[in-house]
Amino acid sequence: MHFTQERVEEGNVRRYSFDLTVADAQVPAVLWVPDGAKGPRPLVLMGHGGSQHKKTPGIVARARQYAKRLGYATLAIDAPGHGDRISREAAADLARNVGARVRGEAPATIDPERLREMVRRSAKAVPEWNAALAAVQQLDFVGSSERVGYWGVSMGTAIGVPFVAQCKTIACAVFGLAGLRPGASEFEAAAKAITIPVEFVFQWEDAVAPREHGLALFEAFASKEKTMHINPGGHLDIPRFEGASWERFYERHLGVAADAQRAVTQVQ
Repeated sequence: MHFTQERVEEGNVRRYSFDLTVADAQVPAVLWVPDGAKGPRPLVLMGHGGSQHKKTPGIVARARQYAKRLGYATLAIDAPGHGDRISREAAADLARNVGARVRGEAPATIDPERLREMVRRSAKAVPEWNAALAAVQQLDFVGSSERVGYWGVSMGTAIGVPFVAQCKTIACAVFGLAGLRPGASEFEAAAKAITIPVEFVFQWEDAVAPREHGLALFEAFASKEKTMHINPGGHLDIPRFEGASWERFYERHLGVAADAQRAVTQVQ
């Protein structure tokens, strides 16, 4: 774990950038915590979508909000073939290709080779997430409690499902914008191994994840507590109010950090 940058954002959130070496790969990562954080606290792991990166605006906004409102730490890493792990030119090409599929301008079907590529990417990303989680839990202002949640939609679900299935530390997860496709037996097995509370968000006219595949994935989760939120619109049309639902979901299952509780008490 090699720290590359430390800075304060919005006056009261501290961001740490660092690199991890996992197998033969250099994995860029970022961690947000309340400025001045001391002692253990809930941790949310956020997996970005296809063509995005660890500091995609939505992840940054939620990480800052969770730090300020709940006292959480938030960890994000660049997935294989994304973010700082590729050149700007490659990232731009990836964004164009993914964007065309998402907007329905190019076929969004998953052929066997693309499916194999997704499996390879997840197989590489899972140990990277394990290493990043283990690394930040050694920090005294994060700690090693089991109050850990996962968030990731689209590719964040494609990677997140096999990761969460084998990680016994994670207490709850938000997935979405993905489905269970015919022939994806390993992915199906991973989904069936997940028993923690799950909130699943889905867009009914999604060109990337057909509705029957989304329903099949939700059905595969073995969780006794699972909720599916279905909204009209395409892949990029998740309503803003879903963000408030995710926050309530984490607060319900992970609680609030001790220093955040003290701050609320002082204000009252």
